[in-house]
Amino acid sequence: MPTQKTAVTKKSVAVKKLPTKVVAKTAAKKVAVTKKESAKDDSGLPLSVVIRRRIEAQKARFHANDNISAFIKPGELEGLVDEVAEKMQAVLESLVIDTENDHNTQNTSRRVAKMYVQEVFNGRYVDQPTLTKFPNVSRLNELMIIGPITVRSACSHHLCPIMGRIWIGVLPSKDSALIGLSKYSRLTEWVMCRPQIQEEAVVELADMLEKKIRPVGVAVVMDADHFCMQWRGVKDRDSKMINSVMRGAFLKDSNLRREFLALIDRK
Repeated sequence: MPTQKTAVTKKSVAVKKLPTKVVAKTAAKKVAVTKKESAKDDSGLPLSVVIRRRIEAQKARFHANDNISAFIKPGELEGLVDEVAEKMQAVLESLVIDTENDHNTQNTSRRVAKMYVQEVFNGRYVDQPTLTKFPNVSRLNELMIIGPITVRSACSHHLCPIMGRIWIGVLPSKDSALIGLSKYSRLTEWVMCRPQIQEEAVVELADMLEKKIRPVGVAVVMDADHFCMQWRGVKDRDSKMINSVMRGAFLKDSNLRREFLALIDRK
């Protein structure tokens, strides 16, 4: 009978003599596993982290009221909705809500995610609306007032709604550009659909109007209800905030300023 040592030797020889096809298949399988693990590592990185890294690489700011559309690639907003929905589901579970058996909250996480990304905070994720400009052929230089424009925003402190109205005053010059009336509403909505505070929002809107149409003067007045005061905290349902930004002629000419304020109806 062969000794145990001889049997082991023969077995080793048998392994070495495996068919070439089997060896190649085994090697290919190992490569496939490596690629799969590598792909899993890449896909496992949250989309929000990918976008954040793009922003940080450019040393750009991404505060709650900043627009970050330049760093988002086509199709990624849908992926962002998926990520927010997943994390919102965790919030609901931490609030001890039985989303499996409560029919009212079974799809709440996705509804909230779509609401934030596609609607109430949409001004962060999409490009600025196109503003078609026209030359001031008639050399208009009279006061123009647009409003009230309905405002829907959210307080960046508590993410509670801010609901109100905005009036815009423009004093053009012969060199100013003119834009269609609907564009004032579109630009206002784009600025307001972000978490922010009212004081900064009206300043940003005034800055954009000055840059886009270069008028002699621009004025913005905002009147809004803040649910962070009415729904929580002091729970004062009658509290409002009214603030204004005056630029150029509206700041220097008290008569023009008085005319604008007298003509807008905030009642």
